[in-house]
Amino acid sequence: MIDILMKLKVDLHTHTIHSDGSYTTEELLIKAKQSGIQALSITDHDNISAIEEATELGKKIGMEIIPGVEISTDYQDKEVHILAYFFNIKNDELNDCLKFFRDERLKRAVRIVKKLQNLGLHLTIEDVLEETNSEAVGRPHIASAMLKKGLISSYYEAFNKYIGNDCPAYEKKVHLSPKSAFKIINDAGGLAFLAHPGNMPEDLLKDIISSGVDGIEVVHPSHNKQLVNYYKGIANQYYLLQSGGSDFHGGKRNDENNLGDFYIDYSALDAMRQRLLRDSA
Repeated sequence: MIDILMKLKVDLHTHTIHSDGSYTTEELLIKAKQSGIQALSITDHDNISAIEEATELGKKIGMEIIPGVEISTDYQDKEVHILAYFFNIKNDELNDCLKFFRDERLKRAVRIVKKLQNLGLHLTIEDVLEETNSEAVGRPHIASAMLKKGLISSYYEAFNKYIGNDCPAYEKKVHLSPKSAFKIINDAGGLAFLAHPGNMPEDLLKDIISSGVDGIEVVHPSHNKQLVNYYKGIANQYYLLQSGGSDFHGGKRNDENNLGDFYIDYSALDAMRQRLLRDSA
């Protein structure tokens, strides 16, 4: 049984058009199925509107769907992304929090567009909204609108020259602290994971661990084999859970091959369920 579980592919980090992904919920599930994924979590930014549809579609095609979402937090002026799993999607506090951040995303997009206009670029917020099918507006939608209007020569030029961190049209998001996010997620019955820590400074990593995170995203396209082993060691040292996935978006991200190549095995899901059972006992 253990050998069978080790062979099952689980992807706990994907995005759809409900945030900044390029695929509909159904398109993502079909592509994931074709890529050999047996269990999937859609972790759209500040938005869980794809989960119910995904759960019903998953039943039809034989794929397990894990409720998920990605939330941006702020710690010592550094943006820290948190992944949440297994929460109650009807939880009022969680839904109110996500709605607040979606509203703030739109306000931020308006401010960025204004800065771009001041730089002489002819772009409107209506142009940006045409690039999204959800309330979770983000910089990728702005980049897509700029590319469509011929204001840049490539998708990534928008980030490198205009809207990336420290660029002239950059606007900081309104964040909550990681500790506050952990509480909201845990109170909704879920588990909180530090997303793609990459080369996060050790002191920052330890502070986040001490704030009560449940686990670490060990497998991610930005993690080489050395980093994967490092974060596995950190998880074991601090008795943390492990997650992982492709962070798949599709489209202009040029990450089509990541789906099915970056995953964890099913035993990680079993460990999560056991932690939830222990905490509820």
